[in-house]
Amino acid sequence: MRHVISAVVQNVPGVLAHISGMLASRGYNIDSLAVGETEDPALSRMTFVVVGDDKVVEQVRKQLEKIVTVVHVHDISSQEFVERDLMLVKVAAEIGTKRTEIRELVDIFRGRIVDVGYADVIVEISGQESKVQAFIERIRPFGILELVRTGRIAMVRGSHTPEQELPDSASEVEFVA
Repeated sequence: MRHVISAVVQNVPGVLAHISGMLASRGYNIDSLAVGETEDPALSRMTFVVVGDDKVVEQVRKQLEKIVTVVHVHDISSQEFVERDLMLVKVAAEIGTKRTEIRELVDIFRGRIVDVGYADVIVEISGQESKVQAFIERIRPFGILELVRTGRIAMVRGSHTPEQELPDSASEVEFVA
């Protein structure tokens, strides 16, 4: 089973190398990894996708929690969460019918053409891994020149629970569409 693990870590040099080294030395394979600063510049969130049963994932979580720079670790797989993967793909696209077909495909997948060259375009697609994979398969016949993807990022839906208290300002937050 695939598990999505979210770890908040101190934003210090070497933390990624330390964590990935620890996982590799214990024989755990990382299918996907994304790291980025959080709302607090002193902290980063690492999102891992690992394959294994519950016992393996529990062992990964325990090993991560032993690292000094790790603030907390959660296996969010059993909760409802939103996940996204981002991809940029450069596709051969000479001016004419081929370019029009690519533009239509990009629209269907709700992507964006972010750069246009004389004989190619760069497309940005984001969404669940399955959507990104489906786009790759549909665009492949046009000629993929280059492809780069982020690791998966994820966030638990509605993380507020009765046990957690919202800050005073939370009641004053306005949501604008």
